[in-house]
Amino acid sequence: MTTETASTGPGAAAQPTQSHELSLVGALRANMRDYGLLLALILIMLFFQYFTNGVLFKPVNLTNIILQNSYIIVMSLGMLLVIVAGHIDLSVGSVSGFVGALAAMLMVGWDFPPELAFLAHPLIAGAICLVVGAAIGAAQGYIIAYHRVPAFIVTLAGMLIFKGLSLAILAGKSVGPFPAEFQMLSAGFIPDVIGPTTLPWLAENGQNVVLHTTTMVIAILAIVGMAFSSIRTRARRKARGYDVEPFSLFVIKNVVIAALVLFFAYMLASYRGLPNVLVVMGVLIAVFVFLTKRMTFGRRIYALGGNLKAAALSGIKTERTTFYIFAIMGALAALAGMIYAARLNSATPKAGQGLELDVIAAVFIGGASALGGVGQVAGAVIGAFIMGVMNNGMSIMGVNIDWQQMIKGVVLLAAVFFDLYNKNRSA
Repeated sequence: MTTETASTGPGAAAQPTQSHELSLVGALRANMRDYGLLLALILIMLFFQYFTNGVLFKPVNLTNIILQNSYIIVMSLGMLLVIVAGHIDLSVGSVSGFVGALAAMLMVGWDFPPELAFLAHPLIAGAICLVVGAAIGAAQGYIIAYHRVPAFIVTLAGMLIFKGLSLAILAGKSVGPFPAEFQMLSAGFIPDVIGPTTLPWLAENGQNVVLHTTTMVIAILAIVGMAFSSIRTRARRKARGYDVEPFSLFVIKNVVIAALVLFFAYMLASYRGLPNVLVVMGVLIAVFVFLTKRMTFGRRIYALGGNLKAAALSGIKTERTTFYIFAIMGALAALAGMIYAARLNSATPKAGQGLELDVIAAVFIGGASALGGVGQVAGAVIGAFIMGVMNNGMSIMGVNIDWQQMIKGVVLLAAVFFDLYNKNRSA
């Protein structure tokens, strides 16, 4: 950002702050993490596409990747807020498993008297589970915020408590199956209200390609909305005097993103269309982007992680903000637990074990700083997809689970080193 003045003599009036475009190299350096993440995801997908002999990009496999990682992405949105605020939550895996077990017991495990039979309805049971998850997160947030107990200790205790509660309410057994309405949360697809579109010129193996038209229309509308939002954001930054990326780079970036969205939409549309859970994820991602970039609450979260004392001195209610962050995390863990249970069509005593590690890894790989104050929703989502694609690709290739864990650990460590390198270079 530069400030130009007409003169420097007494009484000279300063000109308005002028925005200018960064050089291509400068823009790439300033946004190395963001561009690098997107490029890394593309390269990883191309790598596994080649070494799986084209299996990775098959429509059914891409759908499976979304379904298999949906609960990780949902929890990574809440974990992003927790980590940006300078905390950690080790209980999310156990909370999600406990809530999945609670959902199973409400719907199929407990025999309610007639006057309470409504509690077993999937919508009522789902609402109860969300409230329970939010209450668990709020309880942990209260202890962390108002009693100054480190989040690591509180959530580690929560991890053990809710792991034990899951075993207790399930009595060590798997409970299921769930009602069909509840299974639609993870196994259902949006209906094609427009009607299928046949593409005879793209025939495969003698069969015409039939697209889920509603999926393609939603994808095109999403691309238009993202383009409009990007143009508006760039114009706003220029109007306020901030430096902006070169117009050519801006166009290339948005064209690449639009092409990726259109490609994945086409692949999904050639199978069964958009999964219901992807719609839920899309809404949540949009809400959290708005929360972190447009709302005062989002700016307060970044202020907490950047400098807690300065945030408190500036008038931010740090305790209340921390309390809300963990309540949100608890609600998202509950939603993820229900998605996970609906996908398995049963609640198991071991459900959710180790998920907290995948969630935390996704957020760190996505560019969040271990020191707090840094991180973006898009980065967390891309980080989750990087983990998901690696898991899926290595499984297709037949890589042993021990090697899979080692490789994921190396990727996580490399992401943290890259973050520290960027910080030291800019210091």
